[in-house]
Amino acid sequence: MTNLILVTGGTGRLGRALVPRLAADGHAVRVLSRRAPADKQTRRGDLLTGAGLDDALDGVKAIVHCATGNGRSDIDGTRNLVQAAARTERPHLLYVSIVGADRVELSYYRAKLACEQLVERSGLPWTIQRTTQFHELVAWMCTSQRWLPMIVMPRGVSFQPVDTADVAARLAALVGAPAGRAPDLGGPEVRPAADLARAYARSRALRRPVLSVPMPGAAIRGYREGGHLSPGHADGRITFDQFLAA
Repeated sequence: MTNLILVTGGTGRLGRALVPRLAADGHAVRVLSRRAPADKQTRRGDLLTGAGLDDALDGVKAIVHCATGNGRSDIDGTRNLVQAAARTERPHLLYVSIVGADRVELSYYRAKLACEQLVERSGLPWTIQRTTQFHELVAWMCTSQRWLPMIVMPRGVSFQPVDTADVAARLAALVGAPAGRAPDLGGPEVRPAADLARAYARSRALRRPVLSVPMPGAAIRGYREGGHLSPGHADGRITFDQFLAA
């Protein structure tokens, strides 16, 4: 039996990998978008105001909540989605969170943790999937410094980047039934930030040096302590080097 699945953030990085994966598995997929014109697969709706959510959720059996914002908007959008879903037939809500949401003192992580708590208390059947950082984040850390004569990375910090295709595969496997807190999903390698930056520079034939710089703050301390890593769940398959090559 085909299930109708609503994907929030369906036009974002993860959503673009997930939507075709769900369709290939035989699901009917509906994408929630603030901007894209409504069509057979897309519904216009705004998580921040709640506008259009009741229509978007009509007939939906599961929601994969991939949409993300900055802090307060994440929390408000998740609350509106939960409230709208509770007015329907109680679809399975699958929320994509981040490893270290309860361990890293950063506003983005605290917002993710607050969203997790909204999902857990929603009364809906639910699954929470925490992942490590996407490859695109590490690449952005490098490209955002393109005007500098070097690439600066935090000293003593490693990352475990994961590919959106690997995350999409995990979400597709979980969408059928609520699982509560699913095992973390980490990328296949834990590598120093500077090492990842050098790999990025090599892939782009850049001659800029990479500098490891000590950085202060509670968030960086959480990173140095590895609160954002999940080496015991290095289940992703696509490495950062493979991502760069592609």
